[in-house]
This record gives sequence, structure tokens and C-alpha cells, in this order.
Amino acid sequence: MAGPSHDPALYRDRDVVPVRRALVSVSDKTGLIELAGALAAAGVEIVSTGSTAARIREAGFDVTDVATVTGFPESLDGRVKTLHPSVHAGLLADLRLEDHERQLADLGIEPFEVVVVNLYPFVETVASGADPDAIVEQIDIGGPAMVRASAKNFANVAVVVSPESYPAVIEAIGKGGTTLAQRRELAARAFAHTAAYDRAVATWFADSTLAEEDLPAFLTIKAERLATLRYGENGHQRAAIYTTQDGHGIAQATQLQGKAMSYNNYVDADAALRAAFDMVHPAVAIIKHANPCGIAVAARNALDPIASAHLRAHECDPVSAFGGVIAANRTVTLKMAENLRDIFTEVILAPDFEPEALEVFKLKQNLRILKLPADWRQERMDVRLVSGGLLLQDADRFPDDVESVAKDWELVSGERPGEEEMTNLIFAWKACRAVKSNAIVLAKNSATVGIGMGQVNRVDSCRLAVERAGDRAAGSVAASDAYFPFSDGPQVLIDAGVSAIVQPGGSVRDEETIELARERGVTMFFTGERHFFH
Repeated sequence: MAGPSHDPALYRDRDVVPVRRALVSVSDKTGLIELAGALAAAGVEIVSTGSTAARIREAGFDVTDVATVTGFPESLDGRVKTLHPSVHAGLLADLRLEDHERQLADLGIEPFEVVVVNLYPFVETVASGADPDAIVEQIDIGGPAMVRASAKNFANVAVVVSPESYPAVIEAIGKGGTTLAQRRELAARAFAHTAAYDRAVATWFADSTLAEEDLPAFLTIKAERLATLRYGENGHQRAAIYTTQDGHGIAQATQLQGKAMSYNNYVDADAALRAAFDMVHPAVAIIKHANPCGIAVAARNALDPIASAHLRAHECDPVSAFGGVIAANRTVTLKMAENLRDIFTEVILAPDFEPEALEVFKLKQNLRILKLPADWRQERMDVRLVSGGLLLQDADRFPDDVESVAKDWELVSGERPGEEEMTNLIFAWKACRAVKSNAIVLAKNSATVGIGMGQVNRVDSCRLAVERAGDRAAGSVAASDAYFPFSDGPQVLIDAGVSAIVQPGGSVRDEETIELARERGVTMFFTGERHFFH
């Protein structure tokens, strides 16, 4: 069925491949009609399958059924459609080679210059909780074969696996054809697409043999480069940010103004997000070098809760807050923006911003403003790269309701505190999770007043927290992210005037610490769990 429109000489020693024939077979029909219209307008023959062909035909465009090309009907409930030499020879022929030209002509096969294929929705079907038989039917066979064949032959074929690539391909066709650089990039995306798909299938098979509480035998992480950054943590390091499939976090935030985000900006913004959104009530966290300078919830009966939370967080350590990254777990108001007018800040992120607040921020052109995605949510699992592999763990999260946080705490010293002090202890315990270990937090009125972090022994973190708090340590409560191995740390806190301590417990010397607290009349709770953050 070779036609006179095909001129193999066009391919030789040329960067641009004109498009005469396209194979289109997609599960995701997004943008299909616009693509078909552009192909038809460019005089491209469209070859298609099943529901894709029907949709194109319904839209009024000419389409050639694959069965017409192969001379073989779709069979086995659609399992066999494109697995045929008349298709795959047209995908794999390298028309830079005269022998391939000759063989196609002898076989009566025309080549394809564009292949548009996306795969059966396997991952979505698994996520929907479908039964195993339905999931198996969503394992695509012909699709990956076509994608891989076309990607291998990128010298001649442009393979498109996502509707996001349609506009660029349509533009290229309108200009005379796809370029080699474009086809190479599309091929890279195609191989990443099929690799992730195959890994998802392998993971499902492996996971189906695991107990529900087991972690996956295989882990698929699909990420696409969002932007190249100026540099990494330091100027000599290359860096980029990637978005993960179905991600709903800081990488998906919309930047409303300011300079481009840096590597360190993203790290600090993510830490700030973690700290502020642990709190149920309106809260603000100020972060510097991935550690909090201050965390606070709004004062009771505050007229502007989020502005109140920011001022109280800032008061914890105004010096360190200079050049910090701020996260608010509520809409940023005009009042909060005005409070920030004279405070140098790198990044502010929040679920939303009042229009008047954005007008104030416009006066600081370099200030980065990030609006979280509407469907933002905390991840269920944490992943961290290590040399030669990666670590996977359940995300460390608190219950959504405040009361559940302390329901299993054990009172080991002193009287059960009243509501206000208990609220402060819960706040300090939650704030402590956002601090790098060894972590000590002193809090008053649901705001941090002293933070000790990142020390190689816990007593030094206690001293640092007390030093930062100064006179505010008296009457505060303290939280420790892990147990005290000796009583010297609690001794520093109690000497500074701390009235209550919450810690995990579990040290072989717990009795010494408990005895000290009892002697000094200090309330102490054991939580039974720790919150290390490395």
C-alpha cells in the first residue's frame, strides 16, 4: 500500500522529518479532536484503532482503521489489534537506509512519521479498587510495543505519549515536520513512560502476594523535570526540581510573584509547610536552614488569627527570622502582609492570599509568593535517597483532632495539668516534630519561646533552648523529640523554670528523670513514641 506521497529522499541527511502518516491510538482522549483536526488540516493520513478511530470519525475527520492496514480484524476482545508486521515495520523502518526503503516497497508497507499512543489506565484501575480480573485487562501489550518501537526509531518517528506534548507536535507539523532534537526528547519521555508503566504492573503483581501491612517489593517513582534551578545547595552544584506523578505538595505550588525559587528555598518551604500544617488552629511557621525560628498558633480571640500567629512566631527569635521562609496554614491577610512590610523574608507560602495582601507584597519584587495547590495534602510515605538506594517509611503524622494527640500519654510526675497547660504541652509536642534532632522546644501560650536543635547531645539542645528563651523560659512547658538518656537535660530545663515536660520515655535511666521531676514539683508525661527529624 505504498503511496506516491512518500519520498524517502526527504529523510536523508535532514534534521526535519515531514509528516505524511500518523498512527493514533489513545486511552486518554484529552485533546484528541484538536490533534486530529491539526493532522487532517496538514494533509496527514490518520490510522487509528477502536474507540479512538470512532471518536475521530464522529468529529468529521477521515481515518483509516488499523484492520484495513493489516488486513486482519481486531480480535480476542481487542487484545490483538496492532501486533502485526504491517504496523511495526512502518514504525521500525530506518529510512536513512536504502535497504529498509527497498524492503518496505517490496512488502507494500508505508512508514509512520508520528505515533500518538497512551496506555491503558492500569494505575488508575488499581487505585479504584477494581477486582484482579479487571486490573489484568488494563495491562497494555500493543501500546508499549508501539511506543518502544517508535522511540527506538526516533531518527524517523516522533512518538507522543502525553496530551501535554500535542501543542508542540502540532506546531512542528505546521512548520514542515519534527526536528531530530524534538524526536529525541519525545523518545526519552516515551521510554520513561513505558518503564514506569511496566514497573507499576510489576509492583502490583508483587504486592498482591504481600500482607497488607508489608511495604512494596518494588517502588516506582515517576518524576518529570519542572524547572532547572540556578544551582543547588551551593553555587558549584547543578540542580533541578521534579514533580512526581499525582503530587500535591510544594512542587505543585503556584508562584504568584518574586525571583525564581532556589534549591534551598524549596527545602525550607517544605519544612515550613510541615511545621505550620501540623497545627489544627491558624498557625505560622518561620523556617531558616530547614529548622524553625518560631512556630505559633493565633492568640485566643484574635481579631486577625493568622496575623496574630505570625507575630507570635516572629517573637520567638526575631534575629534568626531575618531572611526566613514563612508558611501559614490559613489565607494570608492584609494585616499579616502589613506586619511583614519591614521584615526581610525569602518566601511566603499559604493556601491563599487576600488580594490586598498581594498588593502589599508587590512592593517587594524579589519576595517569592507561593500558593499551595487546592488539593494539597500530606504524603502518606516519606522517601529519602541514600547512596546506592533509597529509604521508604510511613510519614510521621499527628491525628487531625487535637484531643487524640495526648490520649495515650502517661502521667509519670506531678498533677494532671489544667486545660491551658495541657494545650501548651500538645502544641510543644507537635512543634517539636518540625525541629531537627536532637530537638527541644519551650512553649508558652501555644507559641515557641525557645528552640534547641541539631545538637549531638540532648543536654546541649536544652541549654540552647533555654538560652534562646531567656526570661521567657520561666513558666514555659518543654517537649523533647526523644527520651532523655540522663537527668542532666531535664535539670537544665527545670532550673530555668519549666513547669511541665513531655517526652517519649524509654531510657534505662527514666526513673532518675522521673524522681528529679517529682522532687522539683514538675509535671512530666511519657508519650510512648518519639519524633526524630533528621
